[in-house]
Amino acid sequence: MPTYRYNAYKAGGAVKTGTIEADTPREARLRLKNMGLFAKEITPAEEISAGASRWRMRKGVPQPELALATRRLATLLASSVPVYEAISALQEQERPGELRNIFGRIRERIKEGSGLAKALTPESHVFSDSYIAMVSAGEASGALEKVLDRLADFLEDQATIRSRVSTALAYPILMAVVGSGVMLFLLAFVVPKIVTVFEQNRATLPLITIALLVVSHFLQKWWWTLVIAACGLALGYDRMKGKPEFRRRLDHLWLKLPLVGPLLRKLALARFGRVLSLLLSSGVPVIKALEISAEVVANYAFREALDKVKAEIIEGRQLSTSLAQSPLFPPLLIHMIAVGERGGELEQMLNRAGSAFEKEFETSVTRGMALLEPLLVLAMGLAVGTVVVAVLLPIFQLNQLIK
Repeated sequence: MPTYRYNAYKAGGAVKTGTIEADTPREARLRLKNMGLFAKEITPAEEISAGASRWRMRKGVPQPELALATRRLATLLASSVPVYEAISALQEQERPGELRNIFGRIRERIKEGSGLAKALTPESHVFSDSYIAMVSAGEASGALEKVLDRLADFLEDQATIRSRVSTALAYPILMAVVGSGVMLFLLAFVVPKIVTVFEQNRATLPLITIALLVVSHFLQKWWWTLVIAACGLALGYDRMKGKPEFRRRLDHLWLKLPLVGPLLRKLALARFGRVLSLLLSSGVPVIKALEISAEVVANYAFREALDKVKAEIIEGRQLSTSLAQSPLFPPLLIHMIAVGERGGELEQMLNRAGSAFEKEFETSVTRGMALLEPLLVLAMGLAVGTVVVAVLLPIFQLNQLIK
């Protein structure tokens, strides 16, 4: 049985480290939870030897590369190539790097007699629980190549969404950074030098200039306090984010925010629909599929809701009826799932619902960025304009005095 090294939090918030034996990272988390520990990080112990190798373990693989490798593996298996030879071919195909090393380790495990799913398990930093569960179900059903094809489709779609969102955010973020840099430069270096001239002439400065001068003096004298405060907030968040209660409150808060909340909700619903559809269509039992989907959604509010749904399904209720008890799941999703249950097309309906929420999410992000860009331009214009006015007003006053 594999051994995993863990970092976990006790109920009081204290950190505990150690090792635990389990077949999968998911089972390790469940065992720790039964021990009253909340896992922050679980890493295969066999892969940890020194600082450098530990860093390599934490290094992920870009999703587009993983999607391409999955597609290639599906193609090879569909061509009746044995799993060991297919993995060997993928290792040779990859250029030197993390993914090639991973395929090398997987190949050795398969050579020792492990199935593909078991060989993937120690590489949980790259292959998610949902990925491994689907591969395991595909092996059991004899339809591994079809499962891998669906996985590749899903990974490609997720990579496309991430790329579009990153592209949409790039320009506004660049504008905000450049604008903030310009403002800090003007306030810290330009404004004080110009104002010194007017103070030497004992000219009375306008109120707006005095206000900017106060900000400028603060930045010059106390800039280090801002740096310390920023570092303190970052370190505090890093320490707190692993605590379940903090994450739970933060996730609930995010969902309540006016603009961000609806976006996060659509993204969570899209992931839930697509992942649950993939798992069920691959032969994963519904209870296990719900557990994996809850982790993929990565939001405590949705996890709590799905835990209740799972308990109700165990009692014999239908998925649509159980989901309807939570306000997080909209009527559209409930209706589509109910229709799928009646018609025996639950997986297809979940996939359609997930795709619909993905499109809504992309549309909302595109519209939001289209609105944000002019607002940022306006904000930067107002900020720079304020500095210009604060500098020009004393100049006009000084000209009047000279005349």
